[in-house]
Amino acid sequence: MSAVLDTHGQAHEHGHHDQHGGYGGVMRWITTTNHKDIGTMYLWFSFIMFIVGGVMALVIRSELFTPGLQIVNPEFFNQLTTMHGLVMIFGAIMPAFVGFANWLIPMQIGAPDMAFARMNNWSFWLLPFAASLLMISFFTPGGAPGVGWTMYAPLTVQQGMGMDFTIFAVHLLGMSSIMGSINIITTILNMRAPGMTLMKMPMFCWTWLITAYLLVAVMPVLAGAVTMTLTDRHFGTSFFNAAGGGDPVLYQHIFWFFGHPEVYIIALPAFGVISQVIPAFSRKPLFGYASMVYATSAIAILSFIVWAHHMYTTGMPVTGQLFFMYATTLIAIPTGVKVFNWVATMWKGSLSFETPMLFAIGFLLMFTLGGFSGLILSLVPIDIQLQDTYYVVAHFHYVMVAAALFSAFAGIYFWLPKWTGKMYDETLGKWHFWLSTIFFNMIFFVQHFLGLAGMPRRVPDYPLQFETWNRISTVGAFGFGLTQLLFLYIVVKTIRSGEKAPDKPWEGADSLEWTHLPSPAPYHSFETPPVLK
Repeated sequence: MSAVLDTHGQAHEHGHHDQHGGYGGVMRWITTTNHKDIGTMYLWFSFIMFIVGGVMALVIRSELFTPGLQIVNPEFFNQLTTMHGLVMIFGAIMPAFVGFANWLIPMQIGAPDMAFARMNNWSFWLLPFAASLLMISFFTPGGAPGVGWTMYAPLTVQQGMGMDFTIFAVHLLGMSSIMGSINIITTILNMRAPGMTLMKMPMFCWTWLITAYLLVAVMPVLAGAVTMTLTDRHFGTSFFNAAGGGDPVLYQHIFWFFGHPEVYIIALPAFGVISQVIPAFSRKPLFGYASMVYATSAIAILSFIVWAHHMYTTGMPVTGQLFFMYATTLIAIPTGVKVFNWVATMWKGSLSFETPMLFAIGFLLMFTLGGFSGLILSLVPIDIQLQDTYYVVAHFHYVMVAAALFSAFAGIYFWLPKWTGKMYDETLGKWHFWLSTIFFNMIFFVQHFLGLAGMPRRVPDYPLQFETWNRISTVGAFGFGLTQLLFLYIVVKTIRSGEKAPDKPWEGADSLEWTHLPSPAPYHSFETPPVLK
């Protein structure tokens, strides 16, 4: 989208007296309804949770460095694997992309702010309380739930008080997501600048519009699943308790009806970020914009009919296995369209390899690898062998870390000059990219071999033949963790002492926030909407 703008929509920076709602200090952040402040809080919150989840991962990997039980007992090990998953998905990755949405959507569509500014504040402030509930569960009698992040019945019915804390935390996280989504949908549909049709929006706005609909559709399903678990635990129902006539597999169906679209709730905003970064550093428009929009919509629709590919080993009838196998293979087509479009955008472009572009290319290679291992797992006979092994762990992390996290890094480096008005240190950014990529592959590439050799996941101990790959994986995990401290240093250094950024540091960037706003973007971006010609 190369928007030609006239000069009416120039942003005016107001004096500081009417900013921040008249508050200073901590109250400014607690009471703020400004989309930029809220976006900033989402991003910092997600980074804190990323560190918390990462520390749990390092304890897990330390335990797995050699066979035998070294550091933690098996119950605590299971609690860590459960909490690591919940914290990373609901606390780190999802809020990071909501932070991007808050910052960028109003600036990219020429809106003054989000549609429901107070609700925006509320949807953020639910998160710290939800995260606290998750953490408090470690200190309840019996500790945190040790049921895996999927919270499968019947284990959940037998857990201690920590399970109830987790259920309430999931409810709060879901409420936050739904409010955020309603806000995003309303903002995009009703507040675009004159002349900005849906098909002229930046790809990032499209991916978030579709993601928001997915969230509204599936978060209540997860809420239903954990509420049924709660009533099974305390109110004498037997939804998932076989002794009372219930069915534990019913929980899996409900959970994965949420869980599969959830994968795309995380992946689609990542695709949106990459679709902004690659054209900017290829210095040409995104190849096949319309096909990208349709592919994104197709992925979202298909994500609702593939849920049971997580359940091939539950005794599903062969007809059901076949249906879910074909439906899952089908989802590879729109995903392939996107990858093709990104590569075609770079083809014969005037490429330059700054840090955002490096992360985007790293995303492209590793996401494709993760996609292929997913395609392998979609095939019933293979999946039955690899179910619950480290192969699944490797596949999942290639999609989550290499896709979601790497695209978030690409986005942060890309928009940091616009957010802070300062340039990051390019050399350190490149170090961050190369170290992250090397250590990431050290951790997870070798886990494919562990899975193929039959090592089950979520076990604190293992036979001697798995030792070598586990050691490599653990060393990689510590390297990866330390590298993220370098990232923190880069961001803080940029904010404090970075060189002043030009209004448009990236030559090929052409969405409104680059063509039409100074760096740093003023507190109120567009008081009069820009007019697109």
